[in-house]
Amino acid sequence: MTRRVLMTAVWAFCVWGLAPTTGAALSIAYAGAGTDGAFTPALDDPGVEAGVLTIDLRNALTGDWNHAVTAPELAAGNAVYGRGVYDAAKWAVVFKYTSINIPAGLTVEFTNHASRAPVVWLVTGDVTIDGTVTLTGADHVATPDLSEPGPGGFRGGMGYHGPNSAGSAGFGPGGGRRVDRGYGAAHSNTPTDSTAPTYGNPSLLPLAGGSGGGGDQDSIGRSGGAGGGALLIATAGTLTLSGTIAANGGVGSSDRYTAGNRTGSGSGGGIRLVCSSLTTSSTGKIEARGGFADYVYPGGLGRVRIERISVDEAAGSLDITPTPSVVALAEAATPLLWPPTDGPKVEVISIGGEAPPADPRASFGATGPDVSIAENTTTVVVVETTNVEEASSVYVRVAARANANYTRTLVPPEGKEVTSVGPPLVIRWTVTVPVAVGHSAVQVQVIRP
Repeated sequence: MTRRVLMTAVWAFCVWGLAPTTGAALSIAYAGAGTDGAFTPALDDPGVEAGVLTIDLRNALTGDWNHAVTAPELAAGNAVYGRGVYDAAKWAVVFKYTSINIPAGLTVEFTNHASRAPVVWLVTGDVTIDGTVTLTGADHVATPDLSEPGPGGFRGGMGYHGPNSAGSAGFGPGGGRRVDRGYGAAHSNTPTDSTAPTYGNPSLLPLAGGSGGGGDQDSIGRSGGAGGGALLIATAGTLTLSGTIAANGGVGSSDRYTAGNRTGSGSGGGIRLVCSSLTTSSTGKIEARGGFADYVYPGGLGRVRIERISVDEAAGSLDITPTPSVVALAEAATPLLWPPTDGPKVEVISIGGEAPPADPRASFGATGPDVSIAENTTTVVVVETTNVEEASSVYVRVAARANANYTRTLVPPEGKEVTSVGPPLVIRWTVTVPVAVGHSAVQVQVIRP
């Protein structure tokens, strides 16, 4: 029987910028506001174990994030009731709260949705975080498992699993390479000893987390650390932070005496806060650090974005890593929650002639591949961009599940075809990429001039 090459399309990532928002009322208006009620967990609540409350994103409903729950749906028990909504088009699990109050001593963490989508908290009232909210990626795990990222992040590469199954590179746009060992992942910067490219933009539109570190090639059998997740909290009220919001990268593994036995750490994720008023404290922290430990290749920094009308630092200023992008919103401003509909878009049209599903998962598991193609050493990937300049650079990244470093291939000039001068401008980009037998993840990165 002919072997098959299983290619898994993950998602397409387009880099673009956003000017500061000014000129309209600070309004976060949307259908179904407050559907999830008040999020006010307590240390003695059912489900809180050793001070930790885990929100299982797998319980989210699937649908339109902006859906207004109707009276018949409420009567039928089909309302959200705190479960959130997974919107594949937005690639986000969205919660619509009336208020949030996380007390000191309580940590809120998450179990990933199958899509590993980021988390969005939309709040009609005030938000108080005296405890901890964490979307930090997992540290290295034993092969053949992959370390799990925070929601919105990407997995670490697999570790060594025998003579015919060396480790793999980390996953995500800035995943760490695996050459003679595993190296750290990039995000807003490329860490020491890594060659992974940076990605994303200061606005965190689209919302995305950190990438995974590379696994080891030939010895200890440990994965790279996973990428930190991504979180947007948006409220028209006051956000008070004396606790911690963390989306750090997971830590890779090491043998202090043998550099070849090291694996890379994941990069920091993305944290975006939007509010009318921000009240801070000297005990408050926001962290999107790369994973780091002695004798381990570090991950790169993530991104932090703060948009607010006013700030009250009477109780002290926040400890924030990395340095945030801060936008002072004008009175009457309307923050942009999602990339605009007329903004740049990128989509994988086909891999080996096969169209990927609308909501690819790259599960590497029992659900099977998103795309299956006949065995070969190369395959053709077709990408379509909308509202993206012809002078842009389009890269296709292929990362194998095991036994390979990643490849990142630039679409050549002859692979570009303008299919509509528009508006909007639509371009097809075609490139031949190398593939290996087994599962791989395919991603696209567009860098605009």
